[in-house]
Amino acid sequence: MDRRSKTPHDLVFLPAAELPVLERIRRLSWQDFEDFVAEVYRGEGYHVEQAARGRADGGYDLVLLRENASVLVQCKHWLVYEVGVPRIRELAGAIQKVGATGGVFVTTGVFTKPARQFATGMPIQLVDGDALVRRASGGTDEQPDAHAPAAIGAAPSCPKCQKPMIWRTTGRGGRLLAEPFWGCGDFPRCWGKRQAA
Repeated sequence: MDRRSKTPHDLVFLPAAELPVLERIRRLSWQDFEDFVAEVYRGEGYHVEQAARGRADGGYDLVLLRENASVLVQCKHWLVYEVGVPRIRELAGAIQKVGATGGVFVTTGVFTKPARQFATGMPIQLVDGDALVRRASGGTDEQPDAHAPAAIGAAPSCPKCQKPMIWRTTGRGGRLLAEPFWGCGDFPRCWGKRQAA
């Protein structure tokens, strides 16, 4: 069978396969894994743009666009590794740098407890292997990530002017304080701010 004759989604959901779906996802190449994740989000109604392959990705591999949302997606095709805080921090930095409304970190593995705690209150959804299988098969995630915002890319409204807010991190006086917060998207005309939960 010519692997390139089918899409990554087709390769994972072949009929009468003997391997569990997650194991089939883990057997994809990293490029096919990114394509697979892109197809999952296209199926959810997002326009998906892929970052350039073969060079540093800047902390994200895909950009999901829908209405006023721009969501960065980092895909890690790790078979046994746990995703820790440094990788989540990279995604948070990329969100702040490009002014995206949120982020999703997708892995075939799992997240460490400190990584989940670090993502608390941030506009980042963590999708481990089991959650990806539920999402890809059209089911809802029975156990939604308690640390993710209610809706990916759903920025709160500014308390002063009601415009959508942007996730930001401050740094003052040469010291990086890394204090995440929601800031008004109309800054500097409006200085509305909400602290991270």
